[in-house]
Amino acid sequence: MTRRFELHRDDDVTGVSGAGVVADGDLFDEPWTVRFPDGQVLDLPAGWCRIRWRGLRPSTVLWPSVTAAQAVHGHGGATRFVWRDTE
Repeated sequence: MTRRFELHRDDDVTGVSGAGVVADGDLFDEPWTVRFPDGQVLDLPAGWCRIRWRGLRPSTVLWPSVTAAQAVHGHGGATRFVWRDTE
């Protein structure tokens, strides 16, 4: 099962993403496989998450946990991880 979340940025402390909903994420509670366009395959264990950034420079980033992503992108509470799915 996958749990979905959004990153809600109340204050853009870096001046890059703006305020509001700046990214969408998924937390994978089972092992999963990433297949890249060039044919590479990456098998990840349960607990990893994917964040897809919105905006002018969209990107997708993989994190080993939501906690790790929050440590970098939470900006001391300026960005909230809001769950869209219940456990």
